[in-house]
Amino acid sequence: MAENIEKSRYSDEELQEFKQIILEKMEMARENYDLLMSRIMKNESDTGFNVLEEGASTLEKEEASQRAARQLDFIKKLQGALVRIENKTYGVCRVTGKLIPKERLMAVPHTTLSVEGKEIEQKLKGR
Repeated sequence: MAENIEKSRYSDEELQEFKQIILEKMEMARENYDLLMSRIMKNESDTGFNVLEEGASTLEKEEASQRAARQLDFIKKLQGALVRIENKTYGVCRVTGKLIPKERLMAVPHTTLSVEGKEIEQKLKGR
């Protein structure tokens, strides 16, 4: 008699799969972050005399700074996901307590919400 018991967490093997995906994404994010930071530093060391060039350089530097900040935030979220893997709480929706579907975690490995949990959270914020 096979009972239909809902899993409460992912297996250690599944967690290791997710860990590999996260580590790969983290490596790419760090490379992007380093690239953006080197671009920002290069722009700071350039001394231009043309006012138009200076304005474009400032705008480019601001955009690169914003992208670098987003990359850093993404890296922190991925690090949080790694901690949840170590604690064996990875993949559990923080709103519903149910497992987040594997497909969602493959697409957004740092998420802490299932689609259902995200909808509930958005409704609560809308009040």
